[in-house]
Amino acid sequence: MYAVLILEDGTVIQGKGFGAESEVLGELVFNTSMTGYVEVLTDPSYKGQIITMTYPLEGNYGVKKEWYESEGIHSEGFVIKDLTSNELDNFLKENSIPGIYGVDTRYITKKIRSKGVLKALLKSSKTEIKEDEISNLIQKVNDYQDISEIEMVSKVSTTKKIVHQPTSKTVVKCVLIDCGVKSSIIDCLVERNCEVIQVPYNTTAKEILDEKPDFVLISNGPGDPELVKDTIETIKQLIGKLPITGICMGNQLLTLALGGKTYKLKFGHRGGNQPVKDLETGKVYMTSQNHGFATDYENIPEGYEVANINLNDNTVEGIHKLVVESENNVKMPVWSVQYHPEAGPGPHDARFLFDRMIEMALKYKN
Repeated sequence: MYAVLILEDGTVIQGKGFGAESEVLGELVFNTSMTGYVEVLTDPSYKGQIITMTYPLEGNYGVKKEWYESEGIHSEGFVIKDLTSNELDNFLKENSIPGIYGVDTRYITKKIRSKGVLKALLKSSKTEIKEDEISNLIQKVNDYQDISEIEMVSKVSTTKKIVHQPTSKTVVKCVLIDCGVKSSIIDCLVERNCEVIQVPYNTTAKEILDEKPDFVLISNGPGDPELVKDTIETIKQLIGKLPITGICMGNQLLTLALGGKTYKLKFGHRGGNQPVKDLETGKVYMTSQNHGFATDYENIPEGYEVANINLNDNTVEGIHKLVVESENNVKMPVWSVQYHPEAGPGPHDARFLFDRMIEMALKYKN
C-alpha cells in the first residue's frame, strides 16, 4: 500500500502503508522503547495519538494476546522505519488501524523534540495518493482539534463494574477508578491477593464507599486531566476517608483534586528508560512512562510534598502526604506516581510499589 504522514507544520512524509487502509487524525508522539510494540499499541493511554517508534525494527518477535494491555489497539496510527513481520501488519488490520513504514523516524523524532508534539494525519491507501489530494489533507490537519480540547477518558474507561478475584484468599480490596487502565496494573494487584473492583471513571464517591474498599487506586488514561471533571470531583470527596493512590493520570487527577495545577509537556515522556529519583531515599529507578501532562512543580497542592522527580528534566514524578480528616482526626495517606510501576513494557524496578499499596491498605484496614 501507499501511505502519507502529514504534520500540522506542513511537512509531508511519503512511505509505504501497512495495516488497515484508512485515514486517521491524531497527536503525533514518539516512544523510545526498544521492545513492547504490542503493549504500547494496546495501552489505552495512547487514545487520540499516532505513535512513532524510535527503535527501527518493529514486528520481529510477533504478536501474542498475552501481551495485550487491553482488548485491542487504542492508538490512532503507527509510524515505524522497518516492518519485519506479517503478524504486526495483520494485527493492525484486525484492529482497523493504519500504519506507515519506510520513513525516517529519527527525523520525525527530532522534529517533535524541537517543535513539540504535533497534530498529524496518517493515510494509507491501495491507490497512490496524488499531489492534488495533499492540500485537502493538510487542511484536515489544520482543522483538527488539539488533544487538550478532546475528552478521551470516556472513550476507554469501562462502562460497568468488573470484579477481579485473586486465586488465593483475598487480603485487601481495592476500588480501581478506570480512566483507561492497563491490564498489567490489575494483574500486579491480583497476584498480590488483592480483590480489584474496576469501576467507570465517573463513579461517584458514595458508590465507591459502598463497596467498602481498603484503598482506592486511580489509573492511567489518555488526554488532558483537566477535562476529567467527574473523577476529580469524586477524588475530592474521597480524600481523608480511606487511603488513595494513583498512577500516571491518577497522579495528575489527584494533583487537581487537591488544588494543584497540571500543564502540558513539550513532547512528553514515552518509553522504558526514564530515570526517577525517590527524594526520600535518594534511590534512582529506571521506569516505564507514557504521559504528555505533568504536575506543576510551582503549584504543588498545599501541604503536599514532591516525592519523586525525573532526572532528565526535573519534572514531578510523584506526590504524597498524610491527610487528616477534620471530623474524627483519622489520618489517611494519599500518594501517587507519574510513572508506570507495572512496566508493560519496560523495567520492573518500581514494581515494589504494588507491595507498598497492599501494606498501606493493611495498615489502615478497619
